[in-house]
Amino acid sequence: MTQNVVITGASAGIGRATAQHFGSRGANVTLLARGEAGLQGAMRDVEEAGGKALAIPTDMADYAAVESAAERAEEHFGPIDLWINVAFTSVFAPFDEIDPQEFRRVTEVTYLGFVHGTRVALERMKPRNRGTIVQVGSALGLRSIPLQSAYCGAKHAVNGFTESVRCELLHERSGVRITIVQMPAVNTPQFTWVLSRLPRSPQPVPPIYQPELAARAVAFAADHPRRKQYWVGGSTAATILAQKFAAPLLDRYLARTGYDSQQTGEEVRQRPGNLWEPVDGAGASDHGAHGPFDANAHTRSPQVWASQHARLLSALGAGAALAVAGALVGGRRK
Repeated sequence: MTQNVVITGASAGIGRATAQHFGSRGANVTLLARGEAGLQGAMRDVEEAGGKALAIPTDMADYAAVESAAERAEEHFGPIDLWINVAFTSVFAPFDEIDPQEFRRVTEVTYLGFVHGTRVALERMKPRNRGTIVQVGSALGLRSIPLQSAYCGAKHAVNGFTESVRCELLHERSGVRITIVQMPAVNTPQFTWVLSRLPRSPQPVPPIYQPELAARAVAFAADHPRRKQYWVGGSTAATILAQKFAAPLLDRYLARTGYDSQQTGEEVRQRPGNLWEPVDGAGASDHGAHGPFDANAHTRSPQVWASQHARLLSALGAGAALAVAGALVGGRRK
């Protein structure tokens, strides 16, 4: 059966790579984003990969626009099977250098955009008692870093909101599933268009991963949504575990390293930002899925495989432990 998928933030980065991935599965993919050039490029990607695409220019901060997009998606392709929330925006700056209206805008897109997408998806999925929602989260939603207070706050809110919704679905014994995929630093175009007040050009904190790795992780989570969340990349696992067991030490470490690690050696040049308007509007060029860090980005991560096969690894570990215990007991009897 052909899967009907909606992806927000589909014009670039993880959303773009995820759209292409589902296109390769032959899915019907509805693409939501603000940028016209990016949406047209994403449509081509999906169709060239073997799927069908519908592009709908949508600002995820506008609930009425999101509701209208969901209606159009179902009119065009039929009932939505899978809704993937990716869209976000951000500001790179110390907190006291972010204007209150800018902070509000980041929150409305990056947090309320997920709320809006989840709501319109549930309105359609719950009466049918089926469907899956995947939230593309971030390690920064479990451990904040300096210079990204608006984004980190929004991603923390996504985690709290999603946990609440998950509990409600379990209470209702609903067939609808919701899960989160916590992402590491990814090589996306956001670092070329994010609003920044840093003296040097922003960059993802290494290690950096390619968006196709993230897309495969999203697809796996969509296929196996019973897990509460998935971690992508060794850096995500290390960050989350360090926050759990050594948060005060991590505070001091990030205070020392968090500024330099998020900037390249190049001074910032005059450039457009996408906070209020897309930088890939009419007549602009398509930025694609990748940012400028291909030379330093990883395409694979052993941690991803391990997280997706946690039960198998636990079983193997238990078996190995029993075997060792058996050998020790046997040795003592001789």
